[in-house]
Amino acid sequence: MDQLTWTGTAGTLLLPLLQIALLALALGLVAKLLFVLAGLDGPRLPSADGTIAARSPGDFASLGIRYSFFAAVAAIFFMLAAGAVMPSPVEAGILGAMAVRFWPVWAALAATFVLSLRFRRRLGLYGKLFDSTVGMIGFAIVMFWVFTAIFADVIVTHDAFAQLSGLKNKPPGIAAPDSAYGWYLLGGDHLARDVFSRMVMGAREVLKIAPAATLFAFMVGITLGLPAGYFGGRLDTVISFLANLVLAFPVILLFYLLVTPEIRNTGIPVVLAALLFIFPIIFLTVLFNSRFYTDPTKRNIYVGLTLLIGLWAYSGLAFNRDPLGIWSMQPNMLNVFVSVVFVNSPGVFRIVRGLVMDIKARDYVAAGQTRGEGPWYIMLWEILPNARGPLIVDFCLRIGYTTILLGTLGFFGLGVSPDSPDWGSTIDDGRKLLNLFPHPAVTPALALMSLVLGLNLLADGLREESLKD
Repeated sequence: MDQLTWTGTAGTLLLPLLQIALLALALGLVAKLLFVLAGLDGPRLPSADGTIAARSPGDFASLGIRYSFFAAVAAIFFMLAAGAVMPSPVEAGILGAMAVRFWPVWAALAATFVLSLRFRRRLGLYGKLFDSTVGMIGFAIVMFWVFTAIFADVIVTHDAFAQLSGLKNKPPGIAAPDSAYGWYLLGGDHLARDVFSRMVMGAREVLKIAPAATLFAFMVGITLGLPAGYFGGRLDTVISFLANLVLAFPVILLFYLLVTPEIRNTGIPVVLAALLFIFPIIFLTVLFNSRFYTDPTKRNIYVGLTLLIGLWAYSGLAFNRDPLGIWSMQPNMLNVFVSVVFVNSPGVFRIVRGLVMDIKARDYVAAGQTRGEGPWYIMLWEILPNARGPLIVDFCLRIGYTTILLGTLGFFGLGVSPDSPDWGSTIDDGRKLLNLFPHPAVTPALALMSLVLGLNLLADGLREESLKD
């Protein structure tokens, strides 16, 4: 079997065009910088007779940057599209073959964008996100990895843990004749495992922890931050002191201490899980009770279901005592999960507390108090919805920070498990031979960077649109 090239048959024509476009882009950026330093990039101001001044050299450099960038993007797109319709991976090349493997992701992205754009005026802040170019790009990148995690079993070409003889540290596109697929698209690692499949499965490992742990941290921070900011006094002083005590520790050091096996053996993660995992139940119970207090039938139904499902999940996640075996978490996973929640909760608390202290002085809060509404109703149904913009933005950013922290833990060998395909562990495995075989470490590093970039762009888009709300 032949070794795959990066671009396959289509690269014969499109690769030179891409190289020309990238060269023109680099020259345009250099020219733009030189014109700015030389003062030849001023704005086009009207002259005394009302006419517009001629374009400056900096304007032409900007046009060159724009068109060369679009040309490079178009070359990459057509290269992937051409490779996707080729009859075999040999003609498609590595990029084309990977584009084919990601077909469920492309289909899901297309459906998501079509439906979102069609009904965006009815979707609130989420719909307004599509008015922001930066937000759309960030959303596309994030959803690419979300759908990759969902459809990982369909996308992978090999078992992420399988080792094939003779493929140790092999370059991208190497033939794997003993496998069903036939090639290692991104090469083999130091244990002869498929780098492409481990990168895809790593997305599932990362997104299985980061969003859920961040959501739990927000539940803790909101449940404590609302009364602290609204009531103030001694309650605020005590909770703020505890939050500042946690924040006083360096984040990486605190993570390192919480996830070490010695700490796990002391039972501290189980104690923290028992304490932290109860907050979502408290939050939802108070939420429904305050909303449906005047309708006892609905209140009893919602609160009863919350307590039933919540305590059932709580017994399995915190203590691994679920009688049906549906809710459970491995010790390593529990260790990492609790650490993320514990470290992020004080930061969320401080943000919520500050927002509540600002919003509680608004007229509509005073109107609610005049109507005789209870304090928890005002906090959860008057103040919290009006603080959603900053909280949603912080939620996206915090997922990115959590992703980086999870990668850091995996890099230090403190991740979910030693042979886990999560990106941090994979980078750690590949760094040992980085100067000789860079692809096992560079691939997950680029994946991690792209996800965090997408989350930051998404947060910027949400911030931009929330300010207009």
